[in-house]
Amino acid sequence: MIYPIYIYGQPVLRKVAEDIPLDYPNLQELIDNMYETMFRADGVGLAAPQIGLAIRVVTIGLDALSEDNPEFKGFKRAYINPHIIETSDDEVAMEEGCLSVPGIHESVKRPSKIRVVYLDEQLQPHDEWVEGFLARVMQHEFDHLDGHVFVDRVSPIRRQLLKSKLINLTKGKVRCSYKTKS
Repeated sequence: MIYPIYIYGQPVLRKVAEDIPLDYPNLQELIDNMYETMFRADGVGLAAPQIGLAIRVVTIGLDALSEDNPEFKGFKRAYINPHIIETSDDEVAMEEGCLSVPGIHESVKRPSKIRVVYLDEQLQPHDEWVEGFLARVMQHEFDHLDGHVFVDRVSPIRRQLLKSKLINLTKGKVRCSYKTKS
């Protein structure tokens, strides 16, 4: 099932998502549908709040980037109840975009390395350090779980320059190739 992507301005994108219980109903079906929704929208990550659910579930799929990054060949993972518990001090700037903020791409500084705890699809616990592009994608998606979107992390002057575009998104003025909910 393809879910509509909730667009900037939807209240669920500003809620802090709740950890889910291990017996969450139809969890695997939800994860499969999130993958399908993410891939259909040509995304590399999708957080549950982006489909209207204020729960801590994220899917990431990086296989589309494997031609230039062979380490991402076949990369497709779900993160259940993820939390960043530590970050490196060094930050790296990189351009980001978001399915919930279509048409906007901005440079965002993020720590280059993070320590995360989460459950995988088999509900097995993990505690690991992640770096590079995967760390960036995880931080971007996990931000959604804490009620943040990437434009919150751009400089104040850039946010001011984006103001009219962001207002248009809140008014439902959206152009993209996937189903949305404004």
